[in-house]
Amino acid sequence: VYHDPSCLRSSTEAESARPGSTSVTPATVEPRESVRGGLTVTVTFVTDATDTPAASGNRAAESKPPSRYLTFNRDDWAMLRAATPLTLREPELAQLKGINEEIDLEEVTKIYLPLSRLLNLYVSATQNLHKVSATFLGAMKPKVPYVIGVAGSVAVGKSTFARILQALLAQWPDHPQVDLITTDGFLRPNRVLEERGIMHRKGFPESYDTRELIRVMREIKSGRRNVEAPVYSHVVYDIVDGERIVIDQPDIVILEGLNVLQSGDQGADFVSDYFDFSIYIDGDEHDVEQWYVDRFLALRESVFKNPDSFFRFYADLTDEEAVDTAREIWRSINGLNLRENILPTRDRASLI
Repeated sequence: VYHDPSCLRSSTEAESARPGSTSVTPATVEPRESVRGGLTVTVTFVTDATDTPAASGNRAAESKPPSRYLTFNRDDWAMLRAATPLTLREPELAQLKGINEEIDLEEVTKIYLPLSRLLNLYVSATQNLHKVSATFLGAMKPKVPYVIGVAGSVAVGKSTFARILQALLAQWPDHPQVDLITTDGFLRPNRVLEERGIMHRKGFPESYDTRELIRVMREIKSGRRNVEAPVYSHVVYDIVDGERIVIDQPDIVILEGLNVLQSGDQGADFVSDYFDFSIYIDGDEHDVEQWYVDRFLALRESVFKNPDSFFRFYADLTDEEAVDTAREIWRSINGLNLRENILPTRDRASLI
C-alpha cells in the first residue's frame, strides 16, 4: 500500500470539526521511535515520494538509494499530532494494556495520536471515494469497513497496540464503530493440529484455517451484515466451541495477528488483499525474546495458576526452570516462526 499525497490533500476537511486543527503536509508521514519498556522501535511509513529526505534537515538521506519509506524521529512524528485531543485517561489505558506491558499516556500522545490523526484522514478519504463511486454507478452500495492489518512477532505488543488504536479511532465522529478481530480465532482446533502432527507448529502459517479467514474478510469487505468469526481462549489454548463474534458493518475493522501480511501459495487471495492500511510492529529479536521471557514469568504467577489453564503445569516451575523453559520455547517455536515467516513480511506493511 503506497501513500497517495493527493489522498491527504483532498481529505484535510475531515479534521475541520476539530478546534484548532491544521492541514497536513501531503508528502510525509512516518515515525522513527516508539519507546516500549525503555527500548526504541523503528517506525516507517510507506510513501511514493521516494526521493524525499527522511526528515527535514536530514541531508544524509539524500545520498542513500531511493526508498519507499520515510523515517521520522520521535519528536518530528509527535508534532504531526497537531490538535488531536488525548481522549484516553490512565484508568482506561490500564484496561487496554497486556500483561507486563509498559506504556504511558506520554507515549500515547507522541506515537498513537499522530497515527490516529493520519488514519482518520485516510478513512474519511476512503468514505468519500465510496460515495463518489456510488454516484457514478447510480446505485447505493453497502457500507464497507476500512480494514487495518496489524502484524508482528509474539510478545512484541501487537494486541496492546491494536486495542489502544481501536479506542482512539473510535473517538473520531466519522467512524465511531471500530471492531477488533484477532487471527487466533482462525487457528485450527487443537485436536486437528494433533491429528496432523503439527501441534508444535501452532502459530506457524500451516496451523491457521486461512480459507476461513479469507472468507470472513471477503464478506466484511463486501459489506455483508452480521459476519461471524470464531473465538479463541488463551486460557484453554484452543478454539471455543459454539462461541462466535459478530461483525456488523462497522466503520473500521482492525485485524491483528502474526502472519496477516504473508503471501504465498494460498490461492488467488491473500489476507492482506483486504487491507486498506497495514502496520508491522517491529523490534530487535533479542529484545522481543526478553519481553517473551518476562511475560512468561508474569503468566506463571497469574493465568497459568488457573485450574482451567492449558499451561497449568508451568505454574509450579522455579524461576530458573521458567526462564529456561521460556527461552527454549522461543528458540524452537516463536523465534523460528519470526525469522521464517513473520519478519520477511515486514516490508509489505504501510507503516513499521
